[in-house]
Formats: sequence, structure tokens, C-alpha cells
Amino acid sequence: MARPLDVVASVALGSAVGGVARYLLTGAVSQRMGTAFPMGTLLVNVAGCLAIGFLMRVILDTGEFSPAARALLTTGFCGGFTTFSTFAWETIAAFEEGAVRRAGLYVGTSVVFGFLAVWIGSSVAQALLVALRGKSA
Repeated sequence: MARPLDVVASVALGSAVGGVARYLLTGAVSQRMGTAFPMGTLLVNVAGCLAIGFLMRVILDTGEFSPAARALLTTGFCGGFTTFSTFAWETIAAFEEGAVRRAGLYVGTSVVFGFLAVWIGSSVAQALLVALRGKSA
């Protein structure tokens, strides 16, 4: 059984790596596509949803991950990587600028693609696990 300090350290490490990954990805996307629409944050949110869908399916279906490893990957990395607090701020800022349509589009696409990405990540992980179990049987 993992000691609580091991789990906390795992969350801290995962959060640091996830936060740096978020910073680098959103910066690269913003540099390439501009900042009129927060595409970098949208991409990070969808990618984070895809990752957590995949990871949670694997973790829950295999039972092969220690509490520290689960914390590192989900609460740590995915929590540090996804940016719903930034999402909320950018949405409110758009409303305050009077860009109601842009804010609505941003909220709608984030929710739809986020849920879709979780479903796809979970489905891909499930299919992968079935295939791997079939080969080892």
C-alpha cells in the first residue's frame, strides 16, 4: 500500500509535468494560430479529456496501477495539464467583451469535444485491453 506522502509526491510531480506540457502546447498553438480564439486551451482541454478517458479505463479495468501511479497520471498529470479554470476565465472575458457568440461557441465545442474525447479514449483503451488479453490467453 502506498504511503500518503508517496501519493502526494506523485501528484506534485505529475502536476508539474502536466502544467509544463500545457504551457508549451498552448504557447505553440497560440503562436501558430493567434489568440483571437483560445484554440490552445481548447486543444489542451480536449487532449486532457482524451488522456483521462484512456487512462481511467486502463487503470480501472486492469487494477495494475499502484495508488501513487494512478495519482501521478490522473490527478497529477491530467489535472496539471487540463485548464478548465482558464476555460472559465476566457469565457467570462469573452462575455465581458460582448463576444457572446464566441463565448457560446467556445463553451459548446469544449463540452461536446471533451465528452467525445473521453468516450473515444475509453473505447480505444477498452479495445486495446481486449486485444492484449486475447493475445495472452
